[in-house]
This record gives sequence, C-alpha cells and structure tokens, in this order.
Amino acid sequence: MKNNFSKKFIAGLISIFLSLIVWPCTAQNVSDFPTKQVRLVVPYAPGGPTDIIARLISQRLSEAWKQTVLIDNRPGAGGNIGTSFVAKSVGDGYTILLNTSSITVNASLFNNPGYSLDKDFIGVANIASSPNMIIAGKSLQAKTLKDGIEEARTGKLNYGSPGEGTTPHLSAEYLFKVLAKVYVEPIHYKGAGPAVNAALTGEVQFSSVAVPAASQFIKTNRLMGLAVTSTKRLPTLPDVPTVAESGYPGFEDYTWVGVFVPKSTPENIVEKMNADIQKILDDATFKDRLANIGFEAVGGNVPQFNQYLKKESDKWAKVVQEIGMPKQ
Repeated sequence: MKNNFSKKFIAGLISIFLSLIVWPCTAQNVSDFPTKQVRLVVPYAPGGPTDIIARLISQRLSEAWKQTVLIDNRPGAGGNIGTSFVAKSVGDGYTILLNTSSITVNASLFNNPGYSLDKDFIGVANIASSPNMIIAGKSLQAKTLKDGIEEARTGKLNYGSPGEGTTPHLSAEYLFKVLAKVYVEPIHYKGAGPAVNAALTGEVQFSSVAVPAASQFIKTNRLMGLAVTSTKRLPTLPDVPTVAESGYPGFEDYTWVGVFVPKSTPENIVEKMNADIQKILDDATFKDRLANIGFEAVGGNVPQFNQYLKKESDKWAKVVQEIGMPKQ
C-alpha cells in the first residue's frame, strides 16, 4: 500500500515538473512564432491578381514576423493541387494557404477535390474581395445588360470566362440561365486576361471577370462595363450599374482572397496570425495598394471568416445545382 502511494506520489511530482517545463516553452513558442521560414502556398500560376495579393501580404508578414514568408506557386486543377498539398501538411503554422472563393466552390464541382474545406482547414483571415463584372466589347450592339440579354434572345451570343468553375463563370451562368432564362454560350479561357482580350477583339460578345481584370479598359472606353455583382456601385467605376439595378434584385457575389491553415493548427497560432494580418489590413498604405488592383481590404476575426466560408459554400452549392453543372 505504502509502495503504491510512493509510486503515485513520485509520478505526480514528475507530471508537475514536466508541465512546468513544457508550459513556458509552449507559451514562448507561440509568442515568438514564427521562428523560421514560412511557406505561403498559392494554388495558381504567378502573375494573376491572387498571386499579386499573395506577394503583397507575404512582404508585410515577413516584416512583421522577421522571418521570410516564401511564395510557393502550385497551380493546377482549379486550385485543387496546391490546396490539397496544404491540407496534408503539418498543422504547425509554417505551411499556410492563400486561396480564393474557389475553395468554397470546388466541393460542389469535383467528386474528389483532394480536400474538405470543413474537415481539413481553418480560415484564418479574409484578406480582400472584389465583385465580378459583366463586360462587353464593340461586337455587342446593346449598351446595357438588360438590352444585351434581349439581344441574346434573338440570336446566338457567347461570353468569355476565366475558366470553367470559376466564380465569374458560375456568376454569369446563374445570371443568364437561371435569372434571365436565356442561353449564352460560355467560352472558357485560361485566366481573366484572355477572357478580357476576347471581348476586346470581338471573339465574344460578353465576358464575365473579376473587376480588376477589366477596369482599366472600361475607364479608357475600350470595353463597356454592363454591370457589377456588388450591392452598390463601385467608387472607381461609378457609371457601371449593379446587376440588381439592371433588373435582377438580390444578385450579389464576389471574388475574394483569404488565408487558411490545416485544421490541426493550434488555436493560439491561428489567433496570432489573424491579429498580425488584421494590423496589415488596417494600414492605409496597404489598403491603397489593394485598391490599385481593384480589391477592397476585408479583415475580421476568425469566427467571422469561418461563418462566411460556410455561407459561401452553401451559396455556391445551390448555384451549381441550379445551373445544372455536372461534377468533374
């Protein structure tokens, strides 16, 4: 009996001793995070708006953390290759993901995207967002979205998208097919740039892209901005009406960019990342740099972002179902 008591007593002392050693180290590790290079995975090719935002945020995080935040572009399969790589990574905060709204869409588009947003990721912070836009080149006679849709009823028209399954593609399909009940043939390109160029050259009558890809051409009158998918007109393009103003109330969607980590990442590291990113997003200079490429800083806490992710996932699942798009 006495022997058992002694063993338990010694075991208890060892447990207390270990906790006193481990607890300060853990707290210290979190407060000092990161202590080495961080990999920021971007599941798209270099040069696009997402990659530009990644480079802006990585530079600021490198300065804040006093550690290199290295951009790792892993494009392919609509963002699934890079995203699934991070999903399988160790949740220690040293491999993070910067992805777009496609992460909430792909579960509805692919039978096996290689990850589950809900099971494999925590949303750390919503960095920036921009509405999508329906644009038209000179080959479209109509000057408004409403008239353009009526023109589509009388003849075979087409539109360019940055790629099948992107939010601009789904946005246009929902607008034309579900709301307007007219068929406009989608022509998919490898990115927003080629989709804009197709409208410029008259290869397509419409294109649906995120605002940053087309705004400069609208300002110089080389393209017509028919409608933006935000709830209000944009200060940078005040003459372009919203889709709601054009006769389709309740229509709203955005292309947004956010930071994610594997689900197993400790909560205190997630919270530290969020706080550090929020400081960057509050900086006026950083906001201006986002505005220059057509995005608006978002921010907010971790629960807010994850609630938004659930809402976006539900919305896009409904859109995919209503437009009748088969899974890949």
